[in-house]
Amino acid sequence: MRVVAIKTPEQMDLLALHRVRSRLVGQRTGVINQIRGFLIERGITVRQGVMPLRKALPDILSSNADVLSPRMVSLISDLAHDWRRLDERIETVSTEIEALLRQDESCQRLMTVPGVGPIISSAIVAAIGNGAGFKQGRDFERRIDRNAEPAHGDETRRAYWRCRKVQAADGVPIPVLRRERRASFLRN
Repeated sequence: MRVVAIKTPEQMDLLALHRVRSRLVGQRTGVINQIRGFLIERGITVRQGVMPLRKALPDILSSNADVLSPRMVSLISDLAHDWRRLDERIETVSTEIEALLRQDESCQRLMTVPGVGPIISSAIVAAIGNGAGFKQGRDFERRIDRNAEPAHGDETRRAYWRCRKVQAADGVPIPVLRRERRASFLRN
């Protein structure tokens, strides 16, 4: 059995910031879905995505007096205010994470990997530190997958790491991946 390195206070702070950010993003998604659900119940559809709803919401609230009751307009306006407040809080936490990221050499190194940005690199450093506890990269992948299983970790951790893996993979254009594979093939 492998001994896990004790997290430093800085790692625990960074991990706490990530947990708070993740909770805020989940709450924002819930508010957006609730707004969209109320609008759909009244027969008002908006194109999928956050930006189309954000752009259409002021027009919907001001021009659909016959479809939306004054109470519903007030309720959706309050939800839109909650949405803006959550956006501000997410931005504040993200800025704080990025400020800590600029001070950490390991995060800077991780950001040189294609598809790994500030949030992913700081989440990895917060979770594993400098990675000295792993003999090879494959061990780190196993740890993430092991944490992703419900028997070894809660659903929140599973969703968090799966989401980060998908975000990292989506951030790398296919030609870059092909070029990397060719380069690794030529090196071997």
